[in-house]
Amino acid sequence: MQSTRFNPRPTLLAALVAATLCAPAMAGSKVSWEDILNDDKTPGDVLSYGLGLKAQRHSTLSKVNTKNVEALVPAWSFSFGGEKQRGQEGQALVHDGVIYATSSYSRIFAIDAKTGKRIWEYEARLPDDIRPCCDVVNRGPAIYGDKIYFGTLDASIVALNKDTGKVVWKKKFGDHKVGYTMTGAPFVVKDQKSGKVLLVHGSSGDEFGVVGWLFARDPETGEEVWARPLVEGHMGRLNGKDSVTTGDANAPSWPRDADGKLVEAWNHGGGAPWQTASFDIETNTVVIGAGNPAPWNTWKRTKEGDDPRNWDSLFTSGQAYVDANTGELKGFYQHTPNDAWDFSGNNSVVLFEYKDPKSGKLVKASAHADRNGFFFVTDREKLATGAGYPNKPTSLIGAWPFVDGITWASGFDLKTGKPIEKDNRPPAPKPGAEKGESVFVSPPFLGGTNWHPMSYSPNTGLFYIPANHWAMDYWTEHLTYKAGSAYLGQGFRIKKLFDDHVGILRAIDPKSGKIAWEHKEKFPLWAGTLTTAGGLLFTGTSDGYVKAFDAKNGKELWKFQTGSGVVSVPITWEMDGEQYIGIQSGYGGAVPLWGGDLADLTKQVTQGGSMWVFKLPKMAKR
Repeated sequence: MQSTRFNPRPTLLAALVAATLCAPAMAGSKVSWEDILNDDKTPGDVLSYGLGLKAQRHSTLSKVNTKNVEALVPAWSFSFGGEKQRGQEGQALVHDGVIYATSSYSRIFAIDAKTGKRIWEYEARLPDDIRPCCDVVNRGPAIYGDKIYFGTLDASIVALNKDTGKVVWKKKFGDHKVGYTMTGAPFVVKDQKSGKVLLVHGSSGDEFGVVGWLFARDPETGEEVWARPLVEGHMGRLNGKDSVTTGDANAPSWPRDADGKLVEAWNHGGGAPWQTASFDIETNTVVIGAGNPAPWNTWKRTKEGDDPRNWDSLFTSGQAYVDANTGELKGFYQHTPNDAWDFSGNNSVVLFEYKDPKSGKLVKASAHADRNGFFFVTDREKLATGAGYPNKPTSLIGAWPFVDGITWASGFDLKTGKPIEKDNRPPAPKPGAEKGESVFVSPPFLGGTNWHPMSYSPNTGLFYIPANHWAMDYWTEHLTYKAGSAYLGQGFRIKKLFDDHVGILRAIDPKSGKIAWEHKEKFPLWAGTLTTAGGLLFTGTSDGYVKAFDAKNGKELWKFQTGSGVVSVPITWEMDGEQYIGIQSGYGGAVPLWGGDLADLTKQVTQGGSMWVFKLPKMAKR
């Protein structure tokens, strides 16, 4: 398969790596760790990806509610401009009346939250040979002190002065020519042992056969504090020196060849934590999803002649628990052992608490809706203290399907934590054949859900998953690693599973796995969700709508057409006594690039690139 290539079309602005100032910026207040710690309790700003350290994406605001949401109107819209539209998958931040929004091609804008006027703009200078697998997207920034941070497609992370847009520092963490890149939003945590604030971010690039890394940096200087690879047996770093290997130094979950050497795939093993972390402050643990193993072809990660179910390809396609002080892997739960379908495990790991219906005890848990079609609830306290390292039975509380038609597994064994697999792995090519026999798989590699984050409402006790019903024909292919080329060993064709819909928005009870309600969409759902104390659920659709639902029963209460597909993440905040809702519009991402029959369906969606902000008119009943 040929890698997807994009021409970044450098502009004078990009060539100078400069900030464009529309007007002199007023110096705003600095963002403290206490501000970030209380992000979920302070509705006047949005300071983290996930609206809080637990990534629940819930707001305490209720001025816009089920009774008046139908009156929402646009306050303003802002165009990201130029020819650089493509997918807009970002979640914006808000501080001191300024919105910070990233956009395609590694750009970031500071926008007046009241008027929609541009304050400054920064565009990274991108080389021609960047290798993003799934569009030139950026999913958001982080903020701390007087700086705003975001990743770029040439495997760098940049710190800008939040008031002027001027570069403070830029650090390159990998070679973009071999496939390293960054699309996820960074995250700010505080090491409870040392008292140091850390900027945490991951790498992208599994589809090009790179080893995934999670980094922690000094937010003032950008210097690396620690770095953790997420392939078993690779060495981590602490304060610039080798620290400990990830898992067993002998990497027993990866096979060896006839000479006793680890197979080629181990050197290019994937596991990239390309999404954004959450943070368990009580156990000082960074919690993040680990990406798919590389290559996709499971037989390249299985001892010849053996059953692939006997090999796990750790520490990929699961949820990782990393010590904020040392960067050591404390615990891990694997959603898809020796992943043969590119189900990965990157989408959000949400931290929450609930009372056990049998014992009445408070359970501190993690929730994750995986691309493999199952919704997982795990014991985060046990995982953060090593009891669930890896796949011990005490870590998995429940695993339930959140989409229909799953072909690869019938469920999970709660005693072992392992999937109960069906015979759905694509077989290796027979001798002399160019490719293996095709199998029908659902969900496809695009997943029951994908990167787009779910939300949790403490008011309803439900999780809200933007999901999809689709499938694929899937077959193995021969491959050899070549730096900078796609490293898959699989061929595929995405197809519809049902005639009447692809998108399926579902509310699920984390205590029972019961689906409380659902809403169908003709087009794929590729946007995140947001819940509020006003009883609302907000999300976007690929055919251009921002929508609001009643979080209790799923009734659609309001929608607005933005002019392009919405594949971003909504936010809400309060300013001057009014509640605002913000979301980015601009169709793109993996579906139009990799989506087969679904890419054909979405060709009718127009391109765009804008930020939309809504509020209630003055006369609306509140």
